[in-house]
Amino acid sequence: MSLRIGIDLGGTKIEIIALDNQGQTLIRERVSTPKNYTATIQAITDLVHSVEQRLNAQGTVGLSMPGALSPATGLIKNANSVWLIGQPLDRDLSAALQRPVKLSNDANCFALSEAVDGAAAGASVVFGVIIGTGTGGGIAINQQVLNGVNAIAGEWGHNPLPWPQAEELPGPSCYCGKHGCIETFLSGPGMARDYQAASTREPPDIVALAEAGDRAAQACLSRYADRLARGLASIINVLDPDVIVLGGGMSNLTHLYTEVPRLWKRYTFSDRVDTVLKPAKFGDSSGVRGAAWLWPVACPRF
Repeated sequence: MSLRIGIDLGGTKIEIIALDNQGQTLIRERVSTPKNYTATIQAITDLVHSVEQRLNAQGTVGLSMPGALSPATGLIKNANSVWLIGQPLDRDLSAALQRPVKLSNDANCFALSEAVDGAAAGASVVFGVIIGTGTGGGIAINQQVLNGVNAIAGEWGHNPLPWPQAEELPGPSCYCGKHGCIETFLSGPGMARDYQAASTREPPDIVALAEAGDRAAQACLSRYADRLARGLASIINVLDPDVIVLGGGMSNLTHLYTEVPRLWKRYTFSDRVDTVLKPAKFGDSSGVRGAAWLWPVACPRF
């Protein structure tokens, strides 16, 4: 049996999936993430061995993770799971599993999953966007992840919001140390902060309030769509992707898929925009599925 194993290493859970070469799920399970590096390596190793024993087959292993592997040091950087920072995660996992392991950022794996057999299947250039508690992005070209020479390709969330209006300057402070990052406007907390500033109330459910006629909520959703359109128009101007796929909690706002393409036309440097905006096909499963697809179809034997 040809087996692909994907692992999604999150801050609270580690999820594993085993796929066949047609993308069919054979096994999927999850365990809590240990808040310790050595224990994390052991937990991943145990999961892989358990899956392979149950399926009586050995597979390639790919890992979706927060942060990235630094090309300069070979160590993990930019991870919100801080116990991973400064560690040679790929080498340690390879040694524990006694085989090569591929690692990539969770947003990259999201983009790859949707490019291989998800919402953007068949597209040559795919930009995957995760908008939830944070704002990340990844790029897949011809069903392969584009990491970039600095391992930050697709990190649009820490660029400034394009074409800012006077009231948007200098913008909210960001944990990265700057002000006005796209993430501070388009993340879930960013939308909540925007609504609260305009209405002086905590937002129980901005969408429900807007549907009930709350003008402050309606205005908040309108500002959000325009800001997302500006942010994605800057991506179209640089990358010109065939498809942009949205994931994360904010991707459930269904009006974005009609409103944002209508709005981004005014910001895009083209006479027309053929880029398509779609919701993710696999939702929260895209990260772990993308990890499994990090190995190309004609993968080496071990």
